[in-house]
Amino acid sequence: MIHPIRLFGDPVLRRRALPVTNFDERLKTLAADMFETMYAAEGVGLAAPQIGVSRRMFVALELPTPADDDDEDDSRWDQRVEHVIINPLITRRAGVQLARDGCLSLPGLTALDVPRDLAVDVTYQDLAGATHTISADGYFAHVLQHEFDHLEGVLYYDHLPEPRRQAFLEEHRRELVDMQRRAKAALREDRAAVKR
Repeated sequence: MIHPIRLFGDPVLRRRALPVTNFDERLKTLAADMFETMYAAEGVGLAAPQIGVSRRMFVALELPTPADDDDEDDSRWDQRVEHVIINPLITRRAGVQLARDGCLSLPGLTALDVPRDLAVDVTYQDLAGATHTISADGYFAHVLQHEFDHLEGVLYYDHLPEPRRQAFLEEHRRELVDMQRRAKAALREDRAAVKR
């Protein structure tokens, strides 16, 4: 099932998500829905709060590093690995990378040179509750950090140095106001549907 993606302005995006405690069939269904929603939106990651579920869970795609001469190598997509990450902790951070960042909850907006750790280790649980650790660097480390941030109520532009953060907000003021308006309208519709 494809869920609507919560937009900038929805309070769930700024809340610290709660731990997952029930590893049941509903959790498996949620993970499948999150992948379906992520693919429909053409993303490489999606956190549960982005579909209104305030739980510490995200899905992410790991893609092979492109060949030096071909950043658009379509075969990379066929070699993707899907990850379901539940109750994650970043246990090691190393290095610094600057990369372009965007978000399905801020559609159409990107920021350049967003600072992230170059490499991370993430300890997490899978759908059965078993504990694992994954090591990532480069682009996949960036994806893991971006999705982890959603569980902490952090958006990618929060990482920009203050003058650039303010410039980003000012430059995109019109789009952000529109997203906030749409987010509030969606919340009103949700409340009305619950009352029916």
